[in-house]
Amino acid sequence: MFCKVTSKYLPLTKLKTNPMKSISLFIFLFFFSSIVVTAQPKTAAVTYKTEANISYRSGENLDEYMKERCKLDIYFPENADSFTTVVWFHGGGLTAGEKFIPERLKNRKLVLVAVNYRLSPKVKSPAFIDDAAAAVAWVFKNISKYGGDPKKIIVSGHSAGGYLACMIGLDKHYLAAYGIDANSIEKLVPFSGQMITHFVIRKERGIPDTQPLVDEFAPLFHVRADAPPLFLITGDRNLELLGRYEENAYMWRMMTLSGHKQTTLYELDGFDHGGMAEPAFDLLLKILKK
Repeated sequence: MFCKVTSKYLPLTKLKTNPMKSISLFIFLFFFSSIVVTAQPKTAAVTYKTEANISYRSGENLDEYMKERCKLDIYFPENADSFTTVVWFHGGGLTAGEKFIPERLKNRKLVLVAVNYRLSPKVKSPAFIDDAAAAVAWVFKNISKYGGDPKKIIVSGHSAGGYLACMIGLDKHYLAAYGIDANSIEKLVPFSGQMITHFVIRKERGIPDTQPLVDEFAPLFHVRADAPPLFLITGDRNLELLGRYEENAYMWRMMTLSGHKQTTLYELDGFDHGGMAEPAFDLLLKILKK
């Protein structure tokens, strides 16, 4: 639903006053406003820096591919704290893609975390889901060092990234393995994420793209009333990849029927699967203000 907001301005009124009283009032107001302006403290501008290729896994059991891919970048304020953090998972069908800090979210008083994860076919499911959980757990445990508030963590991503965000936010066992309650996530905001079992996982089993499946590797399998607030964003239903809009609409319906009170579905008219990301960033910024 789109709302049109109109502003009403009160008309200025003319007051008949004694000229000398008006001059005295003007002098008083000028003097008082000077004091107020002088007394206001100067707020330092927020400046940001980026640290790249931080490993979110550690230990002696890491293979070379894990050392290569299990890294993240952080864009954070140098002189402020208690910021909301957005964890961003890139798309690429779980077979391609590279972490990046979304330009549209910079300079918005946010901490931004861009995550790489292992890709198919070098790994099989659920390795990439486990990587996503490990990265988000690292953020919960470390983000306060970078000006982020661990109580204000948003998990988002486009396409495969949206799928990963939903899987770790809805299937609680992935984050629980790292000592984090998935319900500690403040909001889940997937961009055109797959809600049925991901097509790469179906491909591992010889199932074609056009044959839907809902099992433990589908966000739809894990609908629950106590999940974090969920904001589903898709492109135009007639332009989206396969049945992506319909998957998200079904997810909205089933979450609602499960008793979840904070699931919202947005459809971006006129935008296809790839093109919907840019306007979705603007929508994400509005969602963060709610």
